[in-house]
Amino acid sequence: MDVNQPKQEHLLALKVMRLTKPTLFTNLPVTCEDRDLPGDLFSQLMKDDPSTVKGAETFMLGEMLTLPQNFGNIFLGETFSSYISVHNDSVQVVKDILVKADLQTSSQRLNLSASNAAVAELKPDRCIDDVIHHEVKEIGTHILVCAVSYTTQATEKMYFRKFFKFQVLKPLDVKTKFYNAESDLSSVTDEVFLEAQIQNITTTPMYMEKVSLEPSIMYNVTELNTVNTGGNGYSTFGKMTYLQPMDTRQYLYCLKPKSEFAEKAGVIKGVTVIGKLDIVWKTNLGERGRLQTSQLQRMAPGYGDVRLSLEMIPDTVNLEEPFEVTCKITNCSSERTMDLVLEMCNTNAIHWCGISGRQLGKLSPNSSLHLALKLLASLQGLQSISGLRLMDTFLKRTYEYDDIAQVCVVFSHLNPES
Repeated sequence: MDVNQPKQEHLLALKVMRLTKPTLFTNLPVTCEDRDLPGDLFSQLMKDDPSTVKGAETFMLGEMLTLPQNFGNIFLGETFSSYISVHNDSVQVVKDILVKADLQTSSQRLNLSASNAAVAELKPDRCIDDVIHHEVKEIGTHILVCAVSYTTQATEKMYFRKFFKFQVLKPLDVKTKFYNAESDLSSVTDEVFLEAQIQNITTTPMYMEKVSLEPSIMYNVTELNTVNTGGNGYSTFGKMTYLQPMDTRQYLYCLKPKSEFAEKAGVIKGVTVIGKLDIVWKTNLGERGRLQTSQLQRMAPGYGDVRLSLEMIPDTVNLEEPFEVTCKITNCSSERTMDLVLEMCNTNAIHWCGISGRQLGKLSPNSSLHLALKLLASLQGLQSISGLRLMDTFLKRTYEYDDIAQVCVVFSHLNPES
């Protein structure tokens, strides 16, 4: 085979062009003072320039639009659109033309052709046009493969293809943080706060149309990015939700387990799925992009076999006056029943009222019981409630609970009787 054999010429020509929206034409205004040597020359030239805005010639943005001069950048979450044209450059009638467009990514090959049916014939100086669309869901190298097959008048089957390589970039940098928070007096509701930091790592501003959290089936979500004033909700970011290049915005969400899961102590433990973020934005002239994160996971806090929390406790108590608290004891084990005994140990500041060694009875797996206890404070100030112990008589295992909560102890002045 002759290596210098000339390349075979085809009767058809293939042209591929990316479809993007135009940009506003910009110019660089040049001005000077009237007393300078050019006088009003620059001002007159800008007034005669058809691209400037009449009456605002020194404004950089003009009234005209500029067509894309290069391929540009493609970002993850945007829609890639391309125009494909096959033109018959010959004087022959070509038959059985089949145009196929595939997109090769690092993990898969996608067929983007609107139709896989062959065109019966194509006369000279005529063309076959097609527009393809694809929502980009992977970053990295993408290759658009356009293949054309046809049959000449001499019944010779011809085939050629072209490759167009482009890079898909990441538009946003998303970081998440989880905070385990306890509700007013206890961690009964297992509330979780999610902070999402979103940074624009492109070179153009973004209009953040929507940033929402789609929770998993175990949670309900409350968005904390609005302020309610007079019955109306206002965004904490203001009316114009633009994100400038390299700027970062923080979004906050509160997740609370649904009642059917919150009542089962052993369900929400270990690694749990929280949900996923849904982010929608628009760039210049309304080009839309959308990203969804993978399922966000968190490690639920471990409470051991038995969990003790306070459901009710007064904010302030009087010195040397009994006060009452309500405890909730939960068997976090999903397999075994416990037989619990409550022991109360006094501290220097807090004294328990009642009998230590109280039998609480059997507690089934994933079940709870409520218990009212009385205490007395002997020192003023902010005091920590400690000194409770639970013992499982079945396993002869003891669970100690210190620093359960804090209470403010104040001195009460008694008014003398008149």
